[in-house]
Amino acid sequence: MTSRRQFFHSAGMALTAAQAARVMGANDRAQVAVIGLGGRGQDHLKTWLAIPESNIAALCDVNQAALERAQTVVERAGHAKPKGYADMREVFADKQVDAVSMPLPNHWHALSTIWACQAGKDVYVEKPACHNVFEGRKMIEAARKYQRMVQIGSQGRSSPNRIKMVKLLSEGIIGKVYMSRGLCFNRRKSIGHMADAPTPPGLDWDKFLGPAPMRPFNELRFKYNWHWFWDTGNGDIGNQGVHQMDIARWGLGSGLPQSVSSTGGKYVYNDDQETPNTQLASFNYGDSEIVFEVRGILTNSEAEVKVGNMFYGSDGWIASGRNSFQVYKGEKGEKIMDETEASRADTDGNVLHFRNFLQAIRSRNYKDLNADVEIGVTSAILVHLANISYRLQKQLRFDPQTFTFPGEAEANRMLTRAYRSPYIVPERV
Repeated sequence: MTSRRQFFHSAGMALTAAQAARVMGANDRAQVAVIGLGGRGQDHLKTWLAIPESNIAALCDVNQAALERAQTVVERAGHAKPKGYADMREVFADKQVDAVSMPLPNHWHALSTIWACQAGKDVYVEKPACHNVFEGRKMIEAARKYQRMVQIGSQGRSSPNRIKMVKLLSEGIIGKVYMSRGLCFNRRKSIGHMADAPTPPGLDWDKFLGPAPMRPFNELRFKYNWHWFWDTGNGDIGNQGVHQMDIARWGLGSGLPQSVSSTGGKYVYNDDQETPNTQLASFNYGDSEIVFEVRGILTNSEAEVKVGNMFYGSDGWIASGRNSFQVYKGEKGEKIMDETEASRADTDGNVLHFRNFLQAIRSRNYKDLNADVEIGVTSAILVHLANISYRLQKQLRFDPQTFTFPGEAEANRMLTRAYRSPYIVPERV
């Protein structure tokens, strides 16, 4: 087995994080590497290409075809061809790279972030921050220990519309908020059945699986559908839903709950998906609660919202969709405010969120990040608590101080996973 330390020694780069980090001047362009070049990876490419303060210096993917396509995209945009890598550890060893942008499958988020921090790179990693509770806590430790900027891809945190809404909530526009709801009514069709098959040429299946158990190649476990298998994904509550979970927690001003209960199932479809397509979760905070609902099959909207948030207070309520929110007050539910964002760019917040990351890279203050790793991990933990409750089919008490379920041995085992060597999230980062 080759450890990360042995890898960098063998490459002649046994560096501390401080030694590995290039010192950026105020006018320097950030040299960025994009690791993971699938669907979301294409979004990362387009966003970085739209930001003049950055330069795509390197690209990395375990799929050779995806790597070559991405290099072509950058060249066609009028830029120099980025260096290409098949192993992310070689990217982390590249002294010319300042930051890594990582739209990877969920099961890779933690280990890649820890490796990058150890190598002195700042990190933008997609949501959910982590695949389980244990590794999320290790990500926070690594970011702080190596003084790295780690931004989670919860771009709603950089949306002016949502920032305004949360500010109004904190100022008491609907009184005391007692319930925060997240809606993920995102249509998902059946993935069907598919037999295992030989690994396609040019794909390193071992590296794709990484920390997950080794399994034969299957098309349904690759590309987007990895979201629906417990080895690599967290279901739609951890895919689309974690965005709304983050907003729900932000608007309520809450951290981790006292207890969780989640029910649901995979209804209607007979296919290979493991995660539920219908799920209802409740998080108890004593004087308030978060209620979250996933519906992947045909369904209605609520207050014209299918993917968004609701907030209920002593004096009224708020409905928030993808790019707007409405405020209702009083016994008659009179609408007193209707805020709509001006453009799609403001709605998804990609450019704003990436630029916020660059701002923190320059300031070297993680508190400048709109979605610092600790914020993202806390929201992801709610997802993991819900899934553990769902899989065990029981309500669970949770201790936010110890990050454990008191007296629940089986639930506590599910706070982490059995990692596959050599892709092990370390106890000591």
